[in-house]
Order: sequence, then C-alpha cells, then structure tokens
Amino acid sequence: QVQLVESGGGSVQAGGSLRLSCAVFGYTYSPYCMGWFRQALGKEREGVAGIYMNGGINYVDSVKGRFTISKDNAKNTLYLQMNNLKPEDTAMYYCAAHYRRDRCFLWTNDFNRWGQGTQVTVSP
Repeated sequence: QVQLVESGGGSVQAGGSLRLSCAVFGYTYSPYCMGWFRQALGKEREGVAGIYMNGGINYVDSVKGRFTISKDNAKNTLYLQMNNLKPEDTAMYYCAAHYRRDRCFLWTNDFNRWGQGTQVTVSP
C-alpha cells in the first residue's frame, strides 16, 4: 500500500521560499503520476503541480514561474520548491499519486493516494 508523507511546511513572509517534500513508501510499482494539491480554509482543493512518469510537468497558472515540482527517484521523494510566496498561497498542501497510464492532469478525482498534508502560511 503506497504511503505518502509530506514535510517542509511552515510560516514565511511574503516573498519568501519553502521546499515541500513527499516521501513515498510501500509501493511495488512507482506511481505513474504524482502531484501537489492545496486547500485553503473554506475553499475547494486545487491542483498545484503534477509530474508524469515520462517527466512531463504541469502547473496551475497561479504558480507558474514561482513553483517547481521535481522528483528524486533514487530517494523516492517528490518535491515542491516554492519561491516568491504570496499570502494567497496559504493553504494545507497535500502530496498525491495515482496509477493511471493515460493522463496526468491536476484532476483531484484521478488521485487515489494522499498524504496527510503540511500547512503553509504566508504573511503579508
């Protein structure tokens, strides 16, 4: 059973940076698609960045140019480097994965493995 464990959240001022990590445990086959999602208080969960097994990457428009998703296969770890953070980036951030071969979009319903979340708070 795949387990995802996030770390690296915290509180920063606007313009600051954080790097989130997601350690992946307990899998026989590496997930085909992994992603980062976030959910702000009172809002729906939204996809932030995704990475496909062939290296394809996509981002939600609001983080393009500021966030970078990457994966270290040797360490079984997914990362999200977040630069120039804004107060509107404040949310609980979740790591997620799935085994669909046909697509790797930031569609919440495609993902069936989730971490417990790590809080990111950005102050003005």
